[in-house]
Amino acid sequence: MTLQPEAWDAPKNILVILAHPDDPEFFCGASLARWARAGHQLTYLLMTCGDKGFNPATHPDMTPETLCGLRRAEQFNAAKVIGAKAVHFLDHADGYLVPSLDLRREIVREIRRHKPDILVTCDPQNLFAQYGINHPDHRACGQAVLDAAFPAAGNPVYFPELIKEGFAPHMPKEIWCSLTSQPNVALDVTDTWEIKIKAILEHKTQIPDADKLIQRMKSRRTEDSTDENPRYEEKFRVVKYS
Repeated sequence: MTLQPEAWDAPKNILVILAHPDDPEFFCGASLARWARAGHQLTYLLMTCGDKGFNPATHPDMTPETLCGLRRAEQFNAAKVIGAKAVHFLDHADGYLVPSLDLRREIVREIRRHKPDILVTCDPQNLFAQYGINHPDHRACGQAVLDAAFPAAGNPVYFPELIKEGFAPHMPKEIWCSLTSQPNVALDVTDTWEIKIKAILEHKTQIPDADKLIQRMKSRRTEDSTDENPRYEEKFRVVKYS
């Protein structure tokens, strides 16, 4: 596994495409903060507003419409902590994402619109996560993004109607898949781990106990470090086309 592999010789345009508000921060927030502080430009593109992310038994007065507005605001605040320049939503239904041809076309449009050097998403093959079964939206989003990136985004014979809309073909140089069980890259993100935690804490609707969240996040140090001198990593499956 490679450590510190970016070696980017100029500021990069980084597009982060994930399913829900808080996915960027939980999956790879320390890496995103690291890149923002190195001068790279970050843009978030979220498939949904996460409007089903509540338990009606404990929040009987909450509605999906109310939660959608709250989570949008939380994501904008968290993105500011990370250092992202923009946040966009595609407004698909939370919990119902499927890697359809229509979704692939939509993502191709966004890749051609934003023209990222680096594309960040999540690994669609990761069925299980630390908390149990990986959310189907995560897997569907990752699959749709990878299918859009290759072979479609950079090839003019795929979705030629998008060219008529003004979106010329564009292929990212690198794709970074977070939330993966088969990483080939690990970043030392010790210096930005506290920023990750601070950004996650902006997602107040998703955090019933902030102290427990902080304790849990700080416990995720690498096995070769100590509580007194912790070291933190975020891992990715990276595919390079440059």
